[in-house]
Amino acid sequence: MRSYLYTLSIIVAATLAMIFPEVFTRLGDYELKNLIVPLLQIIMFGMGTTMGLKDFEGVVKSPKTVLIGLGCQFTIMPVIGYTLAMGFAFPPEIAAGVILVGSSPSGLASNVMSYIAKANVALSLTITAIATLLAPVLTPLLMKLLAGTFVEVNFLKMMVDIIKLIILPIGLGLLVNYIFRKQSVWLNRYMPLVSMVGIALIISIITAAGRDSLLTIGVALVACTLIHNLLGYVLGYASARLLGLPEQDCRTISLEVGLQNGGLASGIALQMGKVATVGLAPALFGPIMNISGSVLASWWSKKEVIDVVMTNEQVPVTNEQRPV
Repeated sequence: MRSYLYTLSIIVAATLAMIFPEVFTRLGDYELKNLIVPLLQIIMFGMGTTMGLKDFEGVVKSPKTVLIGLGCQFTIMPVIGYTLAMGFAFPPEIAAGVILVGSSPSGLASNVMSYIAKANVALSLTITAIATLLAPVLTPLLMKLLAGTFVEVNFLKMMVDIIKLIILPIGLGLLVNYIFRKQSVWLNRYMPLVSMVGIALIISIITAAGRDSLLTIGVALVACTLIHNLLGYVLGYASARLLGLPEQDCRTISLEVGLQNGGLASGIALQMGKVATVGLAPALFGPIMNISGSVLASWWSKKEVIDVVMTNEQVPVTNEQRPV
């Protein structure tokens, strides 16, 4: 129910921003878009408080699987984003936003959906953590290579911005979790709610700022974003399956690839000074991926995790029956 509540809150926020854009644009003389960066930093801090060294153990235990997940994450979505941006012939800054979504790492949503889908949650946490740490280098690099013809991309500035947006807050969260382990229990209880409210507010602010552009190309951008999201699931799962990974890991990589960190992409768009254009695709990707992710995860939750593994009797067995 929590995952559906999260999805519903984002849909409501985006809808209200389209109907009453002035409410989410300014508060007196204060421009609400200035809230995006601190909100994102609070969300990333919360992510850090839920993490520990155990989230990186997967790199040692199954490096091949983690590398496959990261490889899919930073190849499939950027290439799809570039292809769709070219195919839909969007204005340059809108196209750059589509590529930005694809070049971002996965976020907290993939961890939640992996739990619901009976996927490998430990693997999901590891891929999300490593992908987030790699983002300051890989996201600007991919943007420079793929979106450099659409907008000016300052590699060093974007790298520093991402470090400020995610690495420093997550690092502080990790430190708090390590030093105040017992006292931080209440943070783990309430930070998911704070994150949900924060993401909904970020999406509403960006939607309000880009309302005019959305009314012009909204249908095409929604279609593009949905295709981007769905292809991420399909190609992520197919790649993992072709590389011989078990069903649980295939589900995990599918969700890690299809569910991007739209909040980070929105923060980068703001730092670029183009939140009303480059920020539109990230704002749309949030509600769309949460709806599709909830549906996919719920469908998988009803299907038993079965891998074809042959015993001496040559009989397929489930994960639970697999001999140790």
